[in-house]
Amino acid sequence: MPAPKLSLIQNDPWLQPYEQTIVDRLLHAKDVEQKLTENCSNLTEFASGHLYFGLHHTEQGDWVFREWAPNATSIHLIGDFSHWQELQEFRLQALDHGVWEIHIPAKTIHHGQHYKLLVRWKGGQGERIPAWCRRVVQDPVTHLFSAQVWEPDERYEFRIPYFVPDRHPLLIYECHIGMSLDEEKVGTWNEFRQLILPRIAEEGYNCIQIMAIQEHPYYGSFGYHVSSFFAPSSRFGTPEELKCLVDEAHALGIAVIMDLVHSHAVRNEQEGLGLFAGDQAQYFYPGKRGHHAGWDSLCFDYGKPDVLHFLLSNCKYWLEEFHFDGFRFDGVTSMLYLSHGMGQNFTSYADYYNGMEDDNAITYLMLANRLIHEIRPHAITIAEEVSGMPGLASPQSAGGYGFDYRMAMNIPDYWIKLIKEQPDENWRPSSIYWELTNRRQDEFTVSYSESHDQALVGDKTIIFRLADADMYWHFLKGSETPIVSRAVALHKMIRLITATTMNGAYLNFMGNEFGHPEWIDFPREGNGWSHRYARRQWHLADDPSLLYSCLLRFDRAMIQLLKSLPGFERTSLQQVWVNDEDQVLAYSRDSLLFVFNFSPTKSYADYCLPVAPGSYRTVLNTDHPLFGGFGLTDDEITHFSLPDTSLSERHLARLQLYLPARSAQVLSRNREM
Repeated sequence: MPAPKLSLIQNDPWLQPYEQTIVDRLLHAKDVEQKLTENCSNLTEFASGHLYFGLHHTEQGDWVFREWAPNATSIHLIGDFSHWQELQEFRLQALDHGVWEIHIPAKTIHHGQHYKLLVRWKGGQGERIPAWCRRVVQDPVTHLFSAQVWEPDERYEFRIPYFVPDRHPLLIYECHIGMSLDEEKVGTWNEFRQLILPRIAEEGYNCIQIMAIQEHPYYGSFGYHVSSFFAPSSRFGTPEELKCLVDEAHALGIAVIMDLVHSHAVRNEQEGLGLFAGDQAQYFYPGKRGHHAGWDSLCFDYGKPDVLHFLLSNCKYWLEEFHFDGFRFDGVTSMLYLSHGMGQNFTSYADYYNGMEDDNAITYLMLANRLIHEIRPHAITIAEEVSGMPGLASPQSAGGYGFDYRMAMNIPDYWIKLIKEQPDENWRPSSIYWELTNRRQDEFTVSYSESHDQALVGDKTIIFRLADADMYWHFLKGSETPIVSRAVALHKMIRLITATTMNGAYLNFMGNEFGHPEWIDFPREGNGWSHRYARRQWHLADDPSLLYSCLLRFDRAMIQLLKSLPGFERTSLQQVWVNDEDQVLAYSRDSLLFVFNFSPTKSYADYCLPVAPGSYRTVLNTDHPLFGGFGLTDDEITHFSLPDTSLSERHLARLQLYLPARSAQVLSRNREM
């Protein structure tokens, strides 16, 4: 009998011509896994390189250091303990398979000292930071980086040893530790834990996604040019302080996932892995394939077992050492295709299966998802991917790659395009609804109207596009211009419709919930190394005289609404009504009815909507004065449906509502009449 079809193909017959390619990828990943685990029981045991390489205390109390550098001819440890001189007693010995090792007496080095490697190879030499080191610090005077011996007397003991995230729904607060404070400076793990985490808990988000955790030489890279993959950035504090942050988040019921950058690495040689031992091909593809022209970075060779060992161990390390609840994998599109997705149009399924895919990277992503969920079955994995590769967030048993979610990156692009190119009177609710719900039904997505990408210099947040300069002078209550009133109204409506049409998770970037003004611009020479724009101005949201406080209040109410219906993201989403001429849209989820009037000028009295019979009460209204609206409706009124036999069997009744221009309301149905 023929083997049963994979459910990925059963759910989407258009994938039938590519079934063999999909099956071959699954078989290849299984074959690679078998080869990697020949001498161990499973991937979890295999991915333990961080326990072997780097600097460790031995059971005997002394130190052992190991490094993988197959192209090296000699390696010495240099540091405070050797007065930065090359000494014979700190020369590593070559073992098999390119591994170097040295045993060091206990009293020779101690916690807090700085060190590097002096690596020689045929034709050259250089100082390097160990690839597997867990702590890297920058000298405040020379600005040079070095590894640091990090073995505090007491290990951090987690109060909550195992945390199970709440995914129903998953409400993600994307954040950056360094720019999280109101002050013009770099924030720390402790300051975030003490000052920002309580805000996030109060707002109701149940997951934080932290950016820029892995050490990166240039602060302004937003953490995407990683140099030391196992070292949490020391500019934010100590590893123990990061652990305490994660622990405190768990105590508040908040999951913690990190932006994991395995799609590329910084080109730097002294700080990073570039030309580590005179051979760029040690970790990266040789030649042009190893260089990402768009990002000016290096691309990992995912076909090498030692590179897989490094990256998979990195996944395990962050899960077990810091108790992270999962990862948002950055730059997955760049990994999937030999072109990194640049210059490619993905207009048909043939574009996903034309031989331009990086099968090595695809295998790595499959193995990473297997490993992560093997270690933590409740872990969360999210793919940042723009091409729409089918099956990315489907189980591997179904023929997919195994991610739990994929970013719905079409949505913020759509909102930007709509705001920029179409006057309000041309907004078509049918198009909006289609764009927000156009997704594969067998994959969960992360819906969002804007993330950090839209807040960076060179782009604009939604509020900045809508209000522009008026937000500087007319966000004081009572001084609103028509431009500001429009901006405030649409900011709420865009967020509400994006969040409530989700099918998996919702994401917001730190500060955008209250319409944070201006862009993000990290300290650089061009701005005088200022932190003015690399911070979050919480005082604006805390000032009750400003409209920012109204937007924050609305976001809190919206998040509570999403949490009020258990399993909101899994409830059936049903379009109830759409009329592009009126610019009115209505849809339902379980007992909730969502009604939007996008018209900038027309309000409708007694607007009829086909509904299920029952009584309806308003539970959220964007036009409420508490949220910076005009208060044109009486939200205390109970609305009763009227029988209407001309409607479909599912509805059988009509509801008549007053719909103010440029507003949205959510009503809850009581089935008893």
